Amino acid sequence: MAILIQILLLALGFTMLIKGADWFVDGASGIATKFGIPQLVIGLTIVAMGTSAPEAAVSISAAIGGSADITIGNIVGSNILNIFIILGISAVITTLAVASSTIKYETPFMILITILLLVLGLDKTIGLIDGIILIAAFITYLTYLFIMAKKNKEEQPEARPMAIWKAILLTIIGLALIILGSNVTVDAATAIAQAFGVSERFIGLTIVALGTSLPELFTSVSAARKHNADIAIGNIVGSNIFNILFVVGLSSVIIPVPFASNFIFDTIVAIVAAALLLVCCLKTKSLKRWAGILMLICYVAYFIMIL
Repeated sequence: MAILIQILLLALGFTMLIKGADWFVDGASGIATKFGIPQLVIGLTIVAMGTSAPEAAVSISAAIGGSADITIGNIVGSNILNIFIILGISAVITTLAVASSTIKYETPFMILITILLLVLGLDKTIGLIDGIILIAAFITYLTYLFIMAKKNKEEQPEARPMAIWKAILLTIIGLALIILGSNVTVDAATAIAQAFGVSERFIGLTIVALGTSLPELFTSVSAARKHNADIAIGNIVGSNIFNILFVVGLSSVIIPVPFASNFIFDTIVAIVAAALLLVCCLKTKSLKRWAGILMLICYVAYFIMIL
């Protein structure tokens, strides 16, 4: 009976994620259209930060609670999964057009700050000064987005406008459903795994890691299906930037964040993942099905290595 309840909760969680992602993308697109903000900027900011809420909540709560050692693993693991699994699945579903600015600026910046995280962690701790550096880089990134939004404001294509109150309401309700659905799904899946005797380590590496990235997954797939590719790609690139600069930055300002030596390998994989994304998009300015399949294969290889 208990297993049946957990299976029903798992189904409910996925339903909330799917509907929440649909509403969130619609609302965010509506806001972008209403204010003449490029879809890419919405993807890199509101959608990216909103779908990174689970990672932020887990990492910052861990830092406050004195368990800061899980912060790096959570963030680096999520960043790898975001590119290899989420963009991989999205690209398999449909070819994703990639904006020129994402190729020229945002993706190289994502690679750069992941390298920065590795360099800052070589002394085995991300401390207060490191945190200040990351937060300063985050403020610089937000400034760049603001300038880009003003510069590209007049380049928006004509679209049927949505009432602003409806767009904001859809965005808020969609985000709430995404976060709540993510929590319900992770809890139910963990309970089912434990009931079948699966180890906690396996649960952590699979269900929980994927669970905090479920909002990105459902939002990106939903955006890809609706042909809002700028939101799909921008969501992932923006989430990865937000995870490192804001989440790790804020966590390390609260308390020094341990950077265990085995995280060096994981961070290098995160750098390789970001570089692979850039290489796959350079020539065609799109992420095609073959690239998506390659990314999924890369994640399987990484998963086997960490086991």
